[in-house]
Amino acid sequence: MENLKAKSFALRQDVVRMIKAGKAGHIGGDMSVMDVLVSLYFHEMNISPENMDDPGRDKFVMSKGHCVEALYAVLAAKGFFPIEQVIKEYSQFGSKFIGHPNNKLPGIEMNSGSLGHGLPVCVGMALAEKMNKSQARVYTVMGDGELAEGSVWEGAMAASHYKLDNLCAVVDRNRLQISGSTEDVMHHDDLAARFAGFGWNVISVDGNNVDALNAAFDVAKTVKGKPSVVIANTTKGCGSPVMENKAPWHHKVPSEEEYNQIMSDLEERKEAALHE
Repeated sequence: MENLKAKSFALRQDVVRMIKAGKAGHIGGDMSVMDVLVSLYFHEMNISPENMDDPGRDKFVMSKGHCVEALYAVLAAKGFFPIEQVIKEYSQFGSKFIGHPNNKLPGIEMNSGSLGHGLPVCVGMALAEKMNKSQARVYTVMGDGELAEGSVWEGAMAASHYKLDNLCAVVDRNRLQISGSTEDVMHHDDLAARFAGFGWNVISVDGNNVDALNAAFDVAKTVKGKPSVVIANTTKGCGSPVMENKAPWHHKVPSEEEYNQIMSDLEERKEAALHE
């Protein structure tokens, strides 16, 4: 079986290369969310270049669209486009590889990044799949800072009301946003209890553990009569002490020295995963 833990660190290296070349990017959140995306695309979802036009495919929306670099790396690894093309063209004038998801690229369902839109849109998508009697599932990844948007909770109410058990949301719970700690900016109290109060099935896991994420998504598929949310407890900047749990790395381009250290740290983590 493919070593998804090692893959997640290799793809983090692709993200760092991308951001260094493009001189832009939300690197901290890319690092925290990578394991979630690897689990979704290589374990959970029925999405591939071969079925991207099939109405019965699973659907995914990257609601925290500013972390598109991680999504580009995963889509490239999945075969939607070459990673070297992404690294060469990312954030360049006239490129389709812009700083938020762009549905002119294969594998991307919708433009996103205006925070608070992903979940409500996915509610509509999941409801449509139900009306069409489709077996497709719908997934979205949100940031925890994004949960301050009221539209998220309108969507959460609607998803519960319509019993959308084909919908699974993920919260990248890294506890940091551009202006600092989420708990200082807009605290979430007991996030699991909050979603449960809105009628959701809640699964809390270590969001930087691919095995735990795989198991969580497996459970979510078995739940009937209500939507599921996976609260993925992550570390912002996961993979290198240079970045980990440091708010300034929300959006930052590493210096040459930082780049070399981060790439070395990620290589070490990748090799350790390969030999576990």
